[in-house]
This record gives sequence, C-alpha cells and structure tokens, in this order.
Amino acid sequence: MASFPDPQNLPPPTWPQVSESSAAQGESPDHWMSKIGSLLEELEAISAAGGSVRPVITRSKDNELIQVRLGTAASLFAALQCKHAAMAGHCLRVALTCSAWAERMNLEDSYRDVVEVAALLHDIGMIGAPDNLLLKPGVLDSDEAAVMARSRRMSLEILRQSCSSQEILDIVEHVATWYDGDGEGFRPAGEDIPLGARMVAIVEAFDAMTTDHVYRLAMSQERAMAELFNCAGTQFDPELVKQFAEFQQCDQAQLHSLVAGRWLKSLDPEMVNSYWQLNCVPSPSPVVGADSLFQNKLLENMYDAVVFVDSAGNISSWNRGAERLTGIASSSVEQRRWQASLLGMRDEKGESLTEADCPVTCAIRSGTQSLRRLTTCGRTERPVAVDTHTIPVVDKDGSILGAILILHDASSEISLEQRCQSLHRETTKDPLTKLANRAEFDRVHEMFVAANRRQQVPCSLIILDLDHFKNVNDTYGHQAGDDGIISVATLLKSSCRPGDLVARYGGEEFVMLCAHCDNGAATRRAEYIRKTLSEILQPKMQGKPITASFGVTEIQPGDTPETMLRRADRALLMAKAKGRNTVVQLGVGSADELAEKQSGFWFRKIVKPQKEIERVLVTPVPVRLAIEKLRGFVADHRAKIVKVNANQVQIELDDRDYRKARRSTDRATTFQIGLCFEEEQPERNKSTRAGGGAVRTIIRATIRPKHDRDRRNADFNRRAQQVLTSFRSYLMASEEESQTPRNTLRRVKRIIAPWLTRE
Repeated sequence: MASFPDPQNLPPPTWPQVSESSAAQGESPDHWMSKIGSLLEELEAISAAGGSVRPVITRSKDNELIQVRLGTAASLFAALQCKHAAMAGHCLRVALTCSAWAERMNLEDSYRDVVEVAALLHDIGMIGAPDNLLLKPGVLDSDEAAVMARSRRMSLEILRQSCSSQEILDIVEHVATWYDGDGEGFRPAGEDIPLGARMVAIVEAFDAMTTDHVYRLAMSQERAMAELFNCAGTQFDPELVKQFAEFQQCDQAQLHSLVAGRWLKSLDPEMVNSYWQLNCVPSPSPVVGADSLFQNKLLENMYDAVVFVDSAGNISSWNRGAERLTGIASSSVEQRRWQASLLGMRDEKGESLTEADCPVTCAIRSGTQSLRRLTTCGRTERPVAVDTHTIPVVDKDGSILGAILILHDASSEISLEQRCQSLHRETTKDPLTKLANRAEFDRVHEMFVAANRRQQVPCSLIILDLDHFKNVNDTYGHQAGDDGIISVATLLKSSCRPGDLVARYGGEEFVMLCAHCDNGAATRRAEYIRKTLSEILQPKMQGKPITASFGVTEIQPGDTPETMLRRADRALLMAKAKGRNTVVQLGVGSADELAEKQSGFWFRKIVKPQKEIERVLVTPVPVRLAIEKLRGFVADHRAKIVKVNANQVQIELDDRDYRKARRSTDRATTFQIGLCFEEEQPERNKSTRAGGGAVRTIIRATIRPKHDRDRRNADFNRRAQQVLTSFRSYLMASEEESQTPRNTLRRVKRIIAPWLTRE
C-alpha cells in the first residue's frame, strides 16, 4: 500500500481556511493567493493517494496480539474468528489503526486503551448473523439488511454480560450512530457522540471500502477517501475526516509496528484483565508438515479452480485458480457454507442449478464422481463455460469426509491470460532474467488497456526500481549486481499469478502487469514483494539485502498505455523522494460506479459537431486536494499550464496519446482546457448540534480546440470526450446537480501556480 513521508520530517502544511470571521476582517485576495501558492509548493512532497498497510501478517502473530490486548476476553474474539475469519481480521486492522491514530492525536493512554478494546470487539455480534447472509454475493434486500443490523446491535448485549467499562460499552453502542443524529428514536448527535465511536466509525468504513468482499471488490484508497468526505457532516464527523485524511499520509506500516510493539511489551496484564471476569487458555498452533506444504504449493499454483468442501457443506479451501475464475477472494468464502448459487451455476440447458442437482452435494450424498459441462457466473457477472470434476473424499472406514470440486475454464475464446502465458519465444525475453523484455511489455500493455475498454476488466501496473544500485556495482562488482537482479526476477516470477506479466523494463527497473487486479490488491502484492526482497540476503554482497521502491496504479476511465505508465512512474519517483524502500499508489482505479457514469454518457449527449464542450463538475474533496489531483493530470498527460488568473487555470494538451486509436493520416489536435474553481460548504444548522458538513469543489470546465481548423473536424467531439473522461477520473468528479442545495455557502479562492516556471 501507499506510504507517505513522516510529517515529522516535513514542514507542517498550512492549509488556507476561509471562515465567516476571516471574511469579516476583510482579508485581501492577495492574502489567499500567497497561501494557496504555498499549498501548491507543498503538494510536490505529499502524495494524492491514501492507504494503510494491512497489519494482519500471520495467524500466530494475530493470536498473540489478541491475547495480550484482550487478556481473559480473548475467547470472545476467538468466537468471532470461528464464525467469520474475515470479520475478525477487519476488527484487528481497525483496532491497530485507531490506536495509531489516537497516538497521533495525543489522546490519554487510558482512553486509548478503551478505544482499542472497543474497536476489537465492536462487531462481536456478527457471530449471530446467518451464514447465508454473510456469504451472499449480491446486494442485501431490506429484510436481510435489517437482520444484519440486529446482529451488529448484538455486540452491545454480548459485552454487557462481561465488560465492566462503561466507556467501552458507550463506544460500541454508538459506532453506527450518524454524526447528524439521523435515525430512529433518540440518538446523540455531533460531539455528544463519544469520540472513540466517531473514530471507529471512520476507520471501519475506510477499511471495509478498501477490502475485498464476496459481494464487491475493494475500492481504491482515493475513492474510499472521497466517500468519507462525501459523507462528512452527515454520517461522519467532518473535522475527524480531515484529520484522518492527514493521518493516512503518514507511514502506516511504521505506526502499526509501534502499536503492535506497545501491545506486546508495554501493556500491564492486570490492567488488561481489569475489564473482564472470564478466563481463556489459548490453543496451541497446529504444526504444518512437509506434505501439507507441498500440497498447498501445488494448489496455489494450479490454473484450474480447486474447492474443498467438508461433509458439513462448508468450504475449507479455495485456491488462487478459483479466485481468478470467479473474482471472489478466498478470505471471503473459506469456512462458509457451499451453495451452488454462490457461482450462479447453470446446468447443460442453461437453467439455474438447484441444490439437489449440485455436483458437490451429489458427491457427498452418493460418494460417486461426476464430470459435467456447466456454466458459472461469479461476482464478475460474466458467464464462463467450465468442465466440472467432482470427487468425493472417502475415509478408510467408508465414511465420506467431503468433496473436491475442480473447475476448468472451457471457453472457446483464447483468454487474455492464456495469450500472456504464451511468451516462449526467445525474442520476447530478457537474456539475463528470462523475463519478458520491454518490447513485449509494451505490446501486452496495449492488450490490457484494450481489454479494459471492451470488457471493463480491471488491471493494475506495478513498477519498481532497485535502490542505490549503482553503489552495489561499484562496491561489490557487476557480478554481484547481476545476481541481485536475478534474485529480484525470481521473486517477481514466484509472485506472479496466471494472466500476469513480469518484464525487465531496463537496467534495474522491473514492471508487473496484474490481470483482474485492482488498486488495493496490487498495492498489497507490491508491499509483500518489497518486504520479502528486503529480507533476502545476497551472498556476494557480504550477506546484505537489496531494497526497491515501488509505484502502483490501476487503469481508470480515459487512460491510455502512456498515461497509465506515467502515473505509475510518478508514484515510483514519489517513493524514492520519501526515502526509498517503500510503496506509493496513485489513481482512483476503475470503480464500477465511475465507469458506469462515464462510459458512453457524453457520446449519447453529443450528436453533432460542437465548437467546444462545457461541463460543470463536482468533486467531494476540498479545493486543496482537487488541485493536488490536477497536478497529477497535468504531469501524466504532459500538459502545459498556459495561464493562471485568480481562481481560473488554462491548460493546453496535445492528444497524441490517443492517436493510436485513429487513422494514421489524422493530425493531432491541441486542446485548450479552461478551469474555474469554487469551493462549496453547507451552512451550519443552528437548530442541530451537528456540523455543517465537509466542503466540496465545483469545477467549471471548458474544452475547445486551439486552432480554428480543428473546429470543423468531425472527430473533435470524440477526441475531446476522451480528454474530458480522463480529467473526470483523475479528479473523481461527476456532473453537478441541477441546483445548489439550500443553506449553502460558495466561495471563490484565488489560485496562483508556482509550477508555471518549472519543468
């Protein structure tokens, strides 16, 4: 995941604040111009992407942290792990993040302890949720949502039986309370809600949005942060949302390590157990034999989907091939009940498969194998013809222990993954590492982008550069450097999944194209590779390891291979600027709702050539973040800032990146993009205790050709739309509503750009 410079090593940002009091004092526009000018300079060092590293590393480490933090109440958390392991991991991540955030806020240690315990157990009531709802791949209806809400409220009832701290109970009770007090019955609002509850609500929402689930893929870090800003003032505390956004710019891995160290070394056992009256003896961790390791390695690297179902009908194993074929992560379904409807399985006639006709159920019931051609439709909603082979598992005494389901993709079309795996010709390989070379990467990268345009298939790009590699060659010799490059290539190939492509881009720089992979999954993979690489000792470097810096991005609406690569390279440069040996992720990704809004919308609206395109866009982030994202658009598209006047910016952009999709005889068009920024914030409602909500940015955008001859070009509308679509995706903007809501203040900020004199 993306990591950011430690704020202790950077000058503190001074964001310009416009308030009624400052307006009354008559501060001049030049005052705001200078402040926002300083803001834009600071944006050089601060990334637009947000993210936090997953603190859950190993099962044994997780259990150790839970034992020392909850003491005798660890059995409660163990019950949640048995019921839904993914939910338990979510609670642990929320607790570690809240603890690190509380440390940054300088909260008292006693209240920080309370917040940690409440965050760990705020979802303990989910042990009462039905399995069919936890495993449902679709959207819950109103009745099912009510059942899940009641399950969350069970958390308070369970803790009341064993918890003696009223502060913990208050936080757990009000985690779901909206900041504006909306809801049934009497509820506190605003700052009357406990601080810990407001913090946990923000952190758990962010973690839920950036984590894979059965019913949807994880959002990108930037998209999730935009959703928090969009709900600030209604569901979340707007001031805490701002503080959390700044907190996300810190190095989350380091902060979580400090929290884990505090739990393991500094907590007083008597204090920990003072909240509880129960006793728990942790069970020993199972010992994994060599045979199991070989079997697990085989399963994880099989291209076919393999699913293990026990005699009770619960899924005990879900390999990577199943993840690729269905789009459903193993953590979302393991230890849950198998259902044919999970994959939308249809029989040979195209009819939905009943539970009685399910091959897994039949194998467990009858103890016989079966081979069938079926159709599946997982979370991707794309029908796939599969050959299913179901094998019952029978014990020596004849009892049936479960069944193995093997799914082989039988699609007649050659998939993109299969084409990527056919790189066997020597002309496409790097001679030293045997990876794909740069030419092959460029070819496959275009295929990935084209597949995204046709099928909306997500894909991500990871680019890495070895840190201070020239010093390695100068100090230990080029043979040591070659060995280091080969070890990096070996690690990348072992981390590659079916359909991915790893290439040596040049020198000590490598790239990885990740098929069916979004921002969150790609960032986690990059973080794993970074950590593993730093632990590999190089024999020819006197046992010292080598490190690398990583840039990660996901394809987003309006992208070309060039803009996607430049954004990843920009993330890599930011990682180097922050001290190297870190991962930075940029881009909002290809969120379904964003693609749906932008795909084809403008084409339907524009039916004849126009002289220019005008749109009023709105993005749910303050102007300082909107300007930061505008900088990324300018850098990745190699645009030119022509003029800045008060709150208006004029940009020139050549559409050469889009020419590959046109005839070779077409000439390039230079677009002039005019932007006008306004900031909008609802007024504070004096009749309620809640705040007025977070600000958002209004952007008035105009796109026109620079030369008059291009106005008569019939292709102008389509080419201008591609530029506009990319601009919207960078700023996470949508078309503004028909009218401004009541009780809303709009203010104009004057913008000055020190980038005009820079390259």
